[in-house]
Amino acid sequence: MPPLLQISDLSVEFQTPSGPVRALHGVDLQVDAGDSIGLVGESRSGKSLTCLSILGLAGPGARTRGAVWYDGQDLLSRTPGQLERIRGREISMIFQDPACALNPVMSIGDQVAEAIWLNRDGIRRAGRGRVRAEAVRLLDEVGIPQPDRRYSSYPHELSGGQTQRVMIAMMLAGEPRLLIADEPTTALDVTIQAQILALLTGLCRRRRMALILVTHDLGVVAQSCGRVAVLYGGRIVETGPTRSVFPAPQHPYTAGLIRSRPHGTCATEDLFVIDGAGPAVGGTTLAGCAFEPRCHHSLPACRQSWPRLAAAAGGRVACFNPVERPL
Repeated sequence: MPPLLQISDLSVEFQTPSGPVRALHGVDLQVDAGDSIGLVGESRSGKSLTCLSILGLAGPGARTRGAVWYDGQDLLSRTPGQLERIRGREISMIFQDPACALNPVMSIGDQVAEAIWLNRDGIRRAGRGRVRAEAVRLLDEVGIPQPDRRYSSYPHELSGGQTQRVMIAMMLAGEPRLLIADEPTTALDVTIQAQILALLTGLCRRRRMALILVTHDLGVVAQSCGRVAVLYGGRIVETGPTRSVFPAPQHPYTAGLIRSRPHGTCATEDLFVIDGAGPAVGGTTLAGCAFEPRCHHSLPACRQSWPRLAAAAGGRVACFNPVERPL
């Protein structure tokens, strides 16, 4: 069965006054129907840009190359009008800050109803009463208390967790097959984060939606995703089943991320630190591996050419000298 989403050799370049800047370098990613995959990596690694490129939202100055196939459709060749028919109906995206994504002068119910009106032709033809009833049902499904009364509430009257639930309801309005969640728990406290993640994974399971989850939190990926893809410097450096990658990472960067997590075994334990800083976007393009300046496993070959993703134990890794021992 063909994958629901197939990204092949995706590169994104931006034109700047000082010349072209490449932010993504040949990203390959596959998402099957009902799959859940976590995209992890430091800031500026290319996680959000990869997701935005899927929907043609990388920006007017972006020059995109490669291939993005969704359910047999080449998304990179679609016109803006054709992409509008896919966004919301086939692929939905939850952005980082719901307070900025919601309209402050529209009630939350009207905003959910608008998403239904735009993306559900059958319900729209049934009339506004049917649209409102479906909006109330979605607010109830995502856990908004007393949804019929809350329909008329405005975003500023809700907590951060509730506004994120409203955003999820809007993204569900078109009944998409793929949901992209870009840091959906940013600025939420730990308890609310857990509730939102449980809601997302539960909805995807019940609706058989595929999920791409962008996050810095490896614990979130371990609990919520069947597969993981690790990005560094605009490239995927390791990917595979979460149950295989986390206990036995192959790429030194993946191993460093996992080792840097607090384990709670000792209140005074020192956290592992990856030396140096990530590559600057638009900085000098290295001939070799971008992680080589920070890597303790590097070989002379790492400075000469970039390793391609290749099959490894439990997944695929882009490394000339992969980690051999489990953590």
